[in-house]
Amino acid sequence: MNRRKRIFAGAVLFCAAIMFLQGCQCFVNKPVEKKSEKTVVKKEEKKLAKAGDIFLPEKIYAVPGIECNIYFKNIFFAINHANYVFDVDCPKGKQEEKRWTYIPWRNEVDKSYPLTVRVYDEKGLVAEASTTIYVTSADAGKGKNLSILVVGDSLTNATEYPRQLLALCNKEKAPLLTMVGSHAESGKKPVANGVAHEGYGGWTWSTFRSQYVTDPKNRNFKTYRAKSKFIFEKNGKRVFSLADYVKKYNNGKMPDVITFQLGVNDIFGATDKTLDARIKTVLANADTLITLFRKEAPNAVIGVGFVTSGANQDAFGNNYKCKQTSFGYYRNHFRLNQAMAKHFASRINDKFVMIPSNVNLDTENNFPIAKTRINTQNLTRIIRQNNGVHPDKNGYRQMGDSYFAWLKYLLAKGALADAKK
Repeated sequence: MNRRKRIFAGAVLFCAAIMFLQGCQCFVNKPVEKKSEKTVVKKEEKKLAKAGDIFLPEKIYAVPGIECNIYFKNIFFAINHANYVFDVDCPKGKQEEKRWTYIPWRNEVDKSYPLTVRVYDEKGLVAEASTTIYVTSADAGKGKNLSILVVGDSLTNATEYPRQLLALCNKEKAPLLTMVGSHAESGKKPVANGVAHEGYGGWTWSTFRSQYVTDPKNRNFKTYRAKSKFIFEKNGKRVFSLADYVKKYNNGKMPDVITFQLGVNDIFGATDKTLDARIKTVLANADTLITLFRKEAPNAVIGVGFVTSGANQDAFGNNYKCKQTSFGYYRNHFRLNQAMAKHFASRINDKFVMIPSNVNLDTENNFPIAKTRINTQNLTRIIRQNNGVHPDKNGYRQMGDSYFAWLKYLLAKGALADAKK
């Protein structure tokens, strides 16, 4: 073979090899790309909301003249609620963009109304849940003397929702409400016929049966937070005693109603990995504390409030830097509320009732705000939320409205018939 023929043959073989390799590459890559695209889509679909991401308390209470709300963020778990369409089916009230709202008329009392919320995305129905709205007269319990012990964390210590509850009862004298408690906000001594409670910032379900500071070096040693008011020393031992508590703070009389608004601090710092275990611990601690109260106050109505949602990321960044996100707390409290509803469902009766304190709170407009500069190079000031879990006075009053409507329902249904007039 001469030189020219050898060069030609080599070129032909080279081109053939290149074409073969390109064909193999196309054969290998093309199916992989399609498979990868399908896999990505499936993973994204798994992250979309599902039927279990909606939660409505079984009962929601309303009173004429007082606004009753269901804010969609509070009942449906999602990263971005703007991606969903909400459809409320109820013979009363009206649906707005971010809530269902209802102010009953006097001629609607002693009635109940079914309500269903359906949630849709672009593919169709995602989730739905139903509840019943119970409307009670503002006169329910008129002239009846009633005592209440309000137990909670910093949301209770702020004193605004207990104050709203007392003010609404005083307005109608229905009932004549006596609040039992050792203080009226951050250790302030209660005044006669005024607000009182057992609210302590940072406390959990377990703190009320464990807090007992004796170390002078502890920053709480000389404060109202040093010792749980329910723990007493007897025969050299520390014991939980509701009987001794009421001797000291309520003339020895057990309260007619005991409420618990706890859970924020219990669940706040949970992560994806620890959330399930943390919820189990919270429920176990709740069981223990409720059992201690029930043992000594068998006739009291016990109410457990669902945990409230929080503000946006501006507020969480302001309070907690990078230690917790708004969505992280939102996920934690939402899953805890679902677990609480399931856990306590078998106990619901005339003497044990859940309080729908979570649905009525406007987390977008009723949390503290402040004007701040956009950044150091821009002097323009904008409004940002600046408190992650504590509402402003307006938000607390919404909580108080929920407690008031709940209490009215109990009075109307005879759950507090044993309370003296």
